[in-house]
Amino acid sequence: MRLPLIIVNCKATKGAVGADAVRLAKQCQAVARQTGASIAIAVQAIDLPAVAKAVSIPVLVEHVASVGFGSYTGHLPAALAKMHGAKGTLLNHSEHRLPKSILRASIKAAHDAGLWVCACANTPADARNVAALGPDVVAIEPPELIGGNVSVSKAKPGILTATTSRIKHIPVLCGAGVKTTEDVAIARKLGTKGILVASGVTLAKNPAKALRDLVNGL
Repeated sequence: MRLPLIIVNCKATKGAVGADAVRLAKQCQAVARQTGASIAIAVQAIDLPAVAKAVSIPVLVEHVASVGFGSYTGHLPAALAKMHGAKGTLLNHSEHRLPKSILRASIKAAHDAGLWVCACANTPADARNVAALGPDVVAIEPPELIGGNVSVSKAKPGILTATTSRIKHIPVLCGAGVKTTEDVAIARKLGTKGILVASGVTLAKNPAKALRDLVNGL
């Protein structure tokens, strides 16, 4: 995955699932082609096949299980996600936290299947612990700012510097409340290698314009 990077996380947001997930992915791809920016999209497992067929930008699945094929009703094996077009996965988001042992096993399962891994963390200390488990990037997202109108880069810049100073061997992405060119630019100056964004794009009146504004901050 080329850095600096923007990951657009669809979550289960109305307007970013089903046919709308495909539409949004195509907009992300158009912006990537127009600007040369590295942009990926994270989608629900049920939307993965359709989105992966519709675009050539990297498509991440929002979660994979720590198990392989077998008697695992309701689990998504990483290898199955890979079969349906996933290039990577998003793990340990604040809305889907995992015990350390499960996160470690999930990262390993994803890597064994050939998936790139973005693992999320809530605090600088948590980010250091998550980084020790070997994901490809760590996204730092204070949960109290997720979905808000003030970015972590403005509200709590110390969280970013504390994270990037502690983690040298794995790139760090910035998440939580990121919505403007300035938000991204500040995050980059503080040592991050890109952003993980959701509502700043998925709930925007013009997602493509919102995404172009974020790209300008890279």
